[in-house]
Amino acid sequence: MSPARFFSKPSSDAGLNGRTAILAVIYASVATISWYLAYEIRFDFIVPENFQEERIRMLLWVVAVKLVALILSRQLGSLMTYFSVPDLLRLFWAMAASSGLFFVARQTGWIHYALPRGMLLTDFMLSFGGLSAGRLITRLYRERLSGSKRSGLGDHQPQQRIAIIGAGDAGASLAREFLNSPSRGFRPVMFFDDDTAKHGKLLHGVPVVGPPESIVDTKDAETLSKAVIAMPSATVKRVREVVLLLTQRGLKVETLPSLEELASGRVKASRIRPVEVQDLLGRQAVNLDSEGIKKLIKNRVVMVTGAGGSIGAELCRQLAALNPKRLLMVEQFEGALFVIEQELNELGFGTVIVPLVADVLDRERMEYIFSRYEPDVVFHAAAHKHVFMMERQPAEAIRNNVLGTRQLATIAAAHGVDAFVLISTDKAINPTSVMGASKRLAEIQLMAIAATQSPQLSVTGYRLSGEKTGLPNNQERLTSNPVARRRAPTKFMAVRFGNVLGSSGSVIPIFKRQIENGGPVTVTHPDVTRYFMTIPESVGLVLQSFVLGKGGEIFVLDMGHPVKIVDLARHMIELSGFKPGDDIEIKFTGLKPGEKLFEELQHRNEQHAPTEHPRIMRFTTNAVFSESGIRELERSLYELDSNQLKERLRVLVPEYTPFLD
Repeated sequence: MSPARFFSKPSSDAGLNGRTAILAVIYASVATISWYLAYEIRFDFIVPENFQEERIRMLLWVVAVKLVALILSRQLGSLMTYFSVPDLLRLFWAMAASSGLFFVARQTGWIHYALPRGMLLTDFMLSFGGLSAGRLITRLYRERLSGSKRSGLGDHQPQQRIAIIGAGDAGASLAREFLNSPSRGFRPVMFFDDDTAKHGKLLHGVPVVGPPESIVDTKDAETLSKAVIAMPSATVKRVREVVLLLTQRGLKVETLPSLEELASGRVKASRIRPVEVQDLLGRQAVNLDSEGIKKLIKNRVVMVTGAGGSIGAELCRQLAALNPKRLLMVEQFEGALFVIEQELNELGFGTVIVPLVADVLDRERMEYIFSRYEPDVVFHAAAHKHVFMMERQPAEAIRNNVLGTRQLATIAAAHGVDAFVLISTDKAINPTSVMGASKRLAEIQLMAIAATQSPQLSVTGYRLSGEKTGLPNNQERLTSNPVARRRAPTKFMAVRFGNVLGSSGSVIPIFKRQIENGGPVTVTHPDVTRYFMTIPESVGLVLQSFVLGKGGEIFVLDMGHPVKIVDLARHMIELSGFKPGDDIEIKFTGLKPGEKLFEELQHRNEQHAPTEHPRIMRFTTNAVFSESGIRELERSLYELDSNQLKERLRVLVPEYTPFLD
C-alpha cells in the first residue's frame, strides 16, 4: 500500500487550538523519549560521551521532523479516543518517513553525525509503538471504562452473558462490538460453530466450544441469558434447526441483520433483533436494476395511491429515496397517511413528499390533483383486499377495485401520465373470491384501456385562477380551460404477487396475538398453502417491473415455494418458546367462503414469457373485455343481492368460480 495515500494537506480550519497544542506536546514528548531510549538500547545503557552530545544536538531536528510528518498525516487533527486501522497505518508511514529521512541524510552525508543505523531502527520502533500504544489506551478507556460509568454499568449491574452461534466474520464482528462496548450490557462468553477446525480455539479471547448441538452439555450454559445467531450465509434449514434447539433449551434467541443489510452498510452487526418467522422462510435476496429504477423516477412527479397501506407505504419509502421531483401520497384514511408522512419527514424527505387526503372514487378531487400536480407516474395500490370481508359485501369490492381503478386509469390517460402500474394479487388467478375476481376484472379493463390508446391530444393540466370566486379565503379553483399537448400513450401494466409478510390482515399478526393470548392458533385447513413475500422484496420487484414494462403487460413475481400455513403456525409457536400441541393448540376451522387450498401462478388462457429479470415473468392474455357489461354492473351495484352480483361478475370474468350462499 502506497504511503502517499496517508499523507494529505491539512484542512485550512485545523488551527493551532488548545487541543492541537496539547496533542503536539504529547507527541513531542513521545518522540523525545523514543530518541533518548534508542541510544540507551543501542549502547547497552552506556552511551559514549560523543554520542551523548550528538543525541542532544539532534533532538530538536528529530522532534521537528516527526511532528511535521504527523501533521502531514493529519494525526494532530484526529480524535485521540478513536483509533482504528487507518490511523495505525498513518502513524506507521509518518514514523517510517521521518526515520527514513534521517537514514538517507546519514548515508549521503547531509548531516555530519554518525547516527548508528541500529539506533535509527530502534527509534522508529519505539516512536511508532509508543504513539500507537497511547492512542489504543485512550480508546480502551473511552470504550470500556468511561462507557460503563456513563451507562451506570459496572460492579453494580452485571452484564448479561450471551452465546454467539457462528464463529465467522459476522460473529467475530459482533463479539468485538460487545467487548469494546460494555455499556451495551452484553458479554460474549462462548461461541458455537459447525466448523470443527474452530473448536477449542479462541476468538477475541472467547472460546469456540463446539457445534450448536453441544450447548445441551456445555458447562455454565444455564447462566446464559440469550443466544445470538450470527450465521447470515447459513441455509434456512440450518437456521431453523438451531432456533428450534435453542428455544427448546429455554434460551431467548436473537439474530443479526441479513447478509445483504450487512454488506450494504445500512446496519451494523451489533444491531441484533429477535428472530422472526420470515427468517425461517428462505426468501432469496432480490437483485434490482437500481440505476435503471432511479433513472425513471429521478426528477419526476410520482403518485402512490393507498399510500398509508403496507404496500403503499413501502412504495413511498423506496420511491422517496430515488430523488423524485415530488412524491404525491394519496390516501383516504388520514390517520394512516399521517404515520407515513411523519416517518418520511424524520428521514429527511419532507421537501419531496406531498400528503393528499383523497378517495380514488372521488372524481372531482382526483381531477384536481392530476391537474394541480401533473404526475408522470402512478402506482395504484389503493384497494379492498381482505378476502372474507369482501366476500360478504361484494358491491364494495367491485366499486373500489374495479370502478375505482377504471376511473383512475382514464384520468391518468387523459392527463398524459407516462406510466400507470396496478398492484394486483395472485388471488386474481382463476379466482374463487370476490376480491380476486374484482382484481382480475381490474386487470382486464386496464389491458383494454392500454390496447385502445393512440397518440392524441390530451388534458395535461388546468390553469389555476386566483381571481375572487366566492370560495372562502379566495381559494384557487379550476378553470374550464384545459392545457393540451400531444403525448405518447400511457404505459399501463399490472404486477401480481402473493401474501405479504407482516401486512395488515395477514396471518402473522393474527397468529402473534393468538399466541400472546395462550392459543389456540387457528388455521383453516391442514393442507392450505400460500406464497409469501416480504414487503421490501415485493415493492422492489414492483419497481423493477416498472422498468421492464412497455405497456399492456401483466407481470408476475417469482414468489418462491408455497408455504404450509400450519408449518408457519408451528414455527411461530416455537419462536415464542412454546411447544405446538402441548403449550399452544393448533385448531383447524375449515376454509372460509372464497378461500382456496392453494394459489395458482397463471390463468388457463395465459401464456407466460421470461423477462430480463430472472424473478419476473411477463404474461399475455386474450381475455375479452365488455364495456357494456361494466356499465351494467355499475348501474346495478346496489340493486342486486350478493349472489346476483357474483353471477354478474362471473359473466365478465369467466374463470371466476363464485361461492354462492
